[in-house]
Amino acid sequence: MDPIEKRIYETKGGTRWVSEAKKAGLHFYNQPVEEINGKYVTFKGHRMLNFASYNYLDLLKHPKIEAAALEAMRRYGTGTHGVRILSGTLPLHENLEQTIADFYGTESAAVFPSGYAANLATISALVGRGDIVICDKYDHASILDGCLLSQARLMRFHHNDMKSLESQLKRADTRVGRLVITDAVFSMDGDIINLPKVRQLCRKYGAYLMIDEAHSLGALGATGHGIEEHFGLNNAIDIKMGTLSKAIPSMGGYVAGSQELTSYLKHAARSFVFSAPLSPVLTAAAQASFEILQAEPERVTKLQHNASVLRNSTKSLFNTLNTQTPVVPIICGEDETAYRMVKLCQEENIYVLPVVSPAVPEGLARLRVTVTAAHSEEDISHLMTVLEQAGKAVGLIG
Repeated sequence: MDPIEKRIYETKGGTRWVSEAKKAGLHFYNQPVEEINGKYVTFKGHRMLNFASYNYLDLLKHPKIEAAALEAMRRYGTGTHGVRILSGTLPLHENLEQTIADFYGTESAAVFPSGYAANLATISALVGRGDIVICDKYDHASILDGCLLSQARLMRFHHNDMKSLESQLKRADTRVGRLVITDAVFSMDGDIINLPKVRQLCRKYGAYLMIDEAHSLGALGATGHGIEEHFGLNNAIDIKMGTLSKAIPSMGGYVAGSQELTSYLKHAARSFVFSAPLSPVLTAAAQASFEILQAEPERVTKLQHNASVLRNSTKSLFNTLNTQTPVVPIICGEDETAYRMVKLCQEENIYVLPVVSPAVPEGLARLRVTVTAAHSEEDISHLMTVLEQAGKAVGLIG
């Protein structure tokens, strides 16, 4: 068998693996939900409580957001007629970038077609061959891919281990560019980077700091402004990156920082220069979402309350690592245990999904349970009843 054919057929995720999982009734990927309605999804004809959503602030299908999207479509159509650097920039794009900059207290911002594209393009534009980039070992795949694309020397530190980070900074050549990059909230574990110490070390050793706020926007800080607000810091981050597809129910990614930084990215970052921009519909939706987030901080309060209730409920029964956020991992160990847990939960109309290697280390397969502002304490209580029953059935609970 040709090596490419062999990879397609035999590796995890390949034809054989998918076929065998489907035959066992344990395949849960790339399956469409028929309807999304607040805290519910309709899946395979069943209405289920959704605990697998990034809709942290319950903004999806908000009437103000939908009205803004429809108005943008009526005015500009469904797409743009060129890349941003040439003829594709609309006033909507510039307005959104200014809103993001104001939200973070930076001079400027740049919006990209996706969060993945934002990381790839920004990292590879800022560092290159001969430079050094230092990452947390649990950083998102888009960060790692951006580092590899840049061809900079990649140095990694143990997860949220500040002694390990300092060791790498000490080893880094001070004659070249040095960039430290880490997630604010780690999407598989739900824990938070020690930003005060990271910032201190970056200043001590003269390195730039880039933080990915994908899962902290809307979730951290009293008003959802993210990790700096959470720790009571100002201007601690040189390059603030985030997405528009989680707490903000749209699509895209962004980088906020100095005017010099964003101007450079708009002329040199490849996925900004060579990709079609966000559609008017998505841009207007993101704009309206930021406006609601700032006008209705009670959504953040409700999310954080629900997250606390869920964490306190699960940690007495399961290994939930060190989560501090609305992302709560239920560690199952082996892949099949996670699949069986999901199957049992979905049979009780609880919509959760499994995460297995290579997204997480071997032997740490899990259910990644996420709570939102839409849920009630009764919903969380029902979830716990189902999780406990499933955990006993698969042997996670004695």
